[in-house]
Amino acid sequence: MASAIPTAMERPHFIGIGGAGMSGIAKILAQRGAEVAGSDAKESATAEALRALGATVHIGHAAGHLADDATCVVVSSAIRADNPELARAAELSVPVVHRSDALASLMNGLRAIAVAGTHGKTTTTSMLAVALTELGLDPSYAIGGDLEGPGTNARHGEGDIFVAEADESDRSFQKYDPEVAIVLNVELDHHANYASMDEIYESFETFVGKVRPGGTLVIAADQPGAVELTQRVRDLSSLNVVTYGESETADVRVHKVTARGLASEVTVLLNGKFLTFTVSVPGRHYAHNAVAALAAGVALGIPAHNLASALGKYTGVKRRLQLKGEAKGVQVIDSYAHHPTEMTADLEAMRGAAADSRLLVVFQPHLFSRTQELGKEMGEALALADLSVVLDIYPAREDPVPGVTSALIIDAAKAAGATVTAVHDQSSVPDVIAGMAAPGDLVLTMGAGDVTDLGPAILARLSN
Repeated sequence: MASAIPTAMERPHFIGIGGAGMSGIAKILAQRGAEVAGSDAKESATAEALRALGATVHIGHAAGHLADDATCVVVSSAIRADNPELARAAELSVPVVHRSDALASLMNGLRAIAVAGTHGKTTTTSMLAVALTELGLDPSYAIGGDLEGPGTNARHGEGDIFVAEADESDRSFQKYDPEVAIVLNVELDHHANYASMDEIYESFETFVGKVRPGGTLVIAADQPGAVELTQRVRDLSSLNVVTYGESETADVRVHKVTARGLASEVTVLLNGKFLTFTVSVPGRHYAHNAVAALAAGVALGIPAHNLASALGKYTGVKRRLQLKGEAKGVQVIDSYAHHPTEMTADLEAMRGAAADSRLLVVFQPHLFSRTQELGKEMGEALALADLSVVLDIYPAREDPVPGVTSALIIDAAKAAGATVTAVHDQSSVPDVIAGMAAPGDLVLTMGAGDVTDLGPAILARLSN
């Protein structure tokens, strides 16, 4: 098994080391013995976790943070060209390595599973990491979110399997050559990088084309984009294609999904036999994620019944319908959903898990480009809630776009019959929710930005 540190990665410097994808690679390298350093915009629990592994983490960005003997500088697509550490790297002739290339180098020599799709990547990757660990296979993994169980987004294992979340947003997943690729769904997103569905399909085709000869593509049988992609790659002679879903033609057929409170019981038909197992998160889409994980593990030769039992040990990922607490009979749950499909899936999951409860949503749109293209659909998704609070757009890496505000979502939501309140001062949200909520209600904080920070504040306000 290969777990050596690539020469270029012996003393890496990460710009933005606290990010979900960057920190995972940094953690694995530190666990393999590399002298890891980096910088991030602010202090965080992730920064402390990296320091505990021996990494040097600077807060803020400055040219002096880059050591003269660094062997490379690792960046993501979010790092701007005028970053002072990037400029210093050019002065010192230190190689600059994209995050995806760094991750690809860590997979060399291992049996890699790459999990791709517009939605569900983090959950499915996490399910595999938990199940394979439970089975004693000691996998390495790199995930875009923290597991509830092990409490981390990445780990170097001594086994020969590496499970990685494969990000399509900037086409970086085209760098990987996995033994097994999972494609959960294919939809138009990341509008700053993709102008059309044709570009999305071409990108996914390139990703699938990198699967190692004799390897397997596990792909959804029910989602239209995935079905189209399947047709496009069927002629790849060296590729084994395994479909999963509720379609009668699926190779791994989802026979039944039964809600069990905040869990689901799943029955699949695999190789002519029925297999039933429990997934400790609610919603049909999470059940399908678990079936994709099951099919991928079977493709690696792991017995299906062992995998099914181990998948039952998965308890969730932070920010994926994560219960933050309860106060005065009101449960507060956090969701990372920021695309209309994800929003709809999570809202439907909560409806199914607590059919007799009112559902209150605090939604923070993520990115001006996404809101411009999908604001109407976001608003329509919010019609599934009883009451919604919509915050201002979280810009992340983007500059404002004239005329693009949360009003696009609010207007669409009201047109769809939703009851929506606009809140521009985020600090006032706990008071707003306290004025709305009653015992038995569910409050869902939703979005990919800092809306997650409101959960504890809402609970504290409700308690008082």
